[in-house]
Amino acid sequence: MGKFTIFCMSSLVSFLTLGLLAGCASNPHEANKIDTTLENKSDVIDESIGVKDGNMVVQKKVLMAEELRNLQYSVYELEDRVYGNRKFGSKGLYGVFKQCRMELSDKANGGTGKLNWLEPLDRVTDKEDKFEIGLDDKDQIVGINDEFLKDRIKRFKRYKGILMKREDGFNEKIDICKAELKSRKHDSQKADVSN
Repeated sequence: MGKFTIFCMSSLVSFLTLGLLAGCASNPHEANKIDTTLENKSDVIDESIGVKDGNMVVQKKVLMAEELRNLQYSVYELEDRVYGNRKFGSKGLYGVFKQCRMELSDKANGGTGKLNWLEPLDRVTDKEDKFEIGLDDKDQIVGINDEFLKDRIKRFKRYKGILMKREDGFNEKIDICKAELKSRKHDSQKADVSN
């Protein structure tokens, strides 16, 4: 190989390495400027249609503070629906299932009199954020918690998925429990009639 070829290959390797390092160094949490301009724009409720770079596109633009708040509220509401809320006195699906299991275990319904409870209460979210406490720039005592926005959205979407599966699971367990309880009550009524 000639010196020029070796020089070109080493330059190419250096360039690729530099490009790879620059790509690895980019921060996924950095706020990037997003081009939201559209030509021939028409609004459709909270979306717009138009032309961008010669392509017809549908563009939805949301305020991330509002989007995050809606996601968090929906997750907390779902968790309260699944596990109840002590503050408001709701039992949730967990409480309904537990009550049904208690009725099944009642001797009057053919049970043993002992609750065979195997479902632990397992809340998904940690509503109590951990704050660093100190003084802010106005010398007020404050608590602060920093989390990357994308990480928080990802975490709450994961919570939502888990809770939706649990909601479906408890609904199925409640239906099975109620069917068994109804069957036992029907059987005990038949036994009472025959005696």
